[in-house]
Amino acid sequence: MVIGSHKEQSSWKSDIAPYQSSNIRKSLWQLINTIVPFFVLWYLAYLSLSLSVWITLALTVPASGLLVRIFVIFHDCCHHSFFKSRWANEIVGMLTGLLTFFPYHQWKYEHSVHHATNGNLTRRGTGDILTLTVDEYLALPLFRRVYYRLYRNPFVMFGLGPILILLILYRFNRKGAGRRERLSTHLTSVALIGMVGLFCWLLGWQSFLLVEGPILYLSGMAGIWLFYVQHQFEDSYFEKTENWNYVSAALHGSSFYKLPKILQWITGNIGFHHIHHLGPRIPNYHLQRLYDDHLYLQDVPTIGLFSSLRSLRYRVWDEENKKFIGFKHIVELKSKVKI
Repeated sequence: MVIGSHKEQSSWKSDIAPYQSSNIRKSLWQLINTIVPFFVLWYLAYLSLSLSVWITLALTVPASGLLVRIFVIFHDCCHHSFFKSRWANEIVGMLTGLLTFFPYHQWKYEHSVHHATNGNLTRRGTGDILTLTVDEYLALPLFRRVYYRLYRNPFVMFGLGPILILLILYRFNRKGAGRRERLSTHLTSVALIGMVGLFCWLLGWQSFLLVEGPILYLSGMAGIWLFYVQHQFEDSYFEKTENWNYVSAALHGSSFYKLPKILQWITGNIGFHHIHHLGPRIPNYHLQRLYDDHLYLQDVPTIGLFSSLRSLRYRVWDEENKKFIGFKHIVELKSKVKI
């Protein structure tokens, strides 16, 4: 598949260059219009406990949306795109990391690897959704197939996933982590214990959990869904290193998730994921304008809110036909017995 003319593709670096500079006013305004209403909603949810727990739960829904938006700010800071200053990105990144329960340096490393290896079958495994090819899946022993099926099950991925990722997996360092990264992970965990302990003491642990629990869980579900759906669509892009291409992986292996305006605002324009992968140093508030200014960036895999639900059926990558398929189609393709 070819997107745009040869001239358009060859000039992509010069096309995105003007959009890679952050705007201090826009960055500060985004911090204000995201974090302030988040804390206001959090406090209102706490106050509403004296009226009705259902009102509290209702208020945690928009609050969780704002936490997703805070995560996008954290994400931009990890790319050093939110501010021009490196230290400003790191300070805001670490603070927003506390709100979202992510250690800044560990997540930053894994996400950088994800950008460098997106769609590369030879270099999978760090910062991405575990994805096997048909042949790899069939070569697994029975218990490994069961594990993979459970991992790709929506109830496990989106139900247990937020708990595992937010509360367990990111409390430990990866193998081979450097000193700075290890320190960041440990300090984040200590700070979170202190923060949670303080609020449990001030508000009561039941009240704190009734407010923070749903907010964290719902935002975690949304975050996993966004990351999943923007790379797990039928005609995605996966190639081995010898055939892998950075631009093709960005424009074909990352979708444009066309969302209603309110959801686009909440998710910080992350729906323009193909552009983000093409230029990760572009602040989220410039993505829409870059998309509008260049036609070839509009001729990309596009999924909508409802059509994206089809991605739940995709389980393994079919190398031969270059598309995602479900478990039930493996037998049809390979004439082998499934578990």
